[in-house]
Amino acid sequence: MALYPKSFQSLISHFSSLPSVGPKMAERIVLYLFKQDTSKLEDFAASFQKLKDLRSCTECFHITEDELCAICADGKRERSTICLVEEPLDVIAIERTGSYHGLYHVLGGVLETSKNATNNHLRIAELLHRVEDEVEEVILATNPTTEGDLTALYIKKKLEPYGIKITRIGRGMSTGGDIEYADELTLRSALDNRTQA
Repeated sequence: MALYPKSFQSLISHFSSLPSVGPKMAERIVLYLFKQDTSKLEDFAASFQKLKDLRSCTECFHITEDELCAICADGKRERSTICLVEEPLDVIAIERTGSYHGLYHVLGGVLETSKNATNNHLRIAELLHRVEDEVEEVILATNPTTEGDLTALYIKKKLEPYGIKITRIGRGMSTGGDIEYADELTLRSALDNRTQA
């Protein structure tokens, strides 16, 4: 016998498929939403509908509603420095520090080392194309994990022929940590204490 109506169960299934959301948490979320008034639910649903209007910035691949994200479109940003990160959440984490004023490049993940991996999803060619312009420094801000370090080393080798400054964020970040979860003080310290890669 089904405990919930099909629509309720379907929502639980969708929410439980999200990262870090198990079936119990999904059940609580759906129950919470069920108790909300109609206007709040309609607003929530409208926000979900707008997700389809989002896309990747054509320059740095951060999340945007337009061709360029707000950072790339900002003429006040320092255009000679690019901070390379794994995912859009890393951009948001670094922006919260208020200490970095350059541009970004969202790689789209890290190098996969399995023998069947193609790594075609990584935007390395696009980074190299951007470096051909007025870029003087690339900050490698991959996560301090084995995969992040391997990716940073690989990209450093790809960038070396361009004769630009290549730095790595300082080890204020603990090994195995994720940039998106780091506090602002730790991230600011990691950026300020970056070293030659």
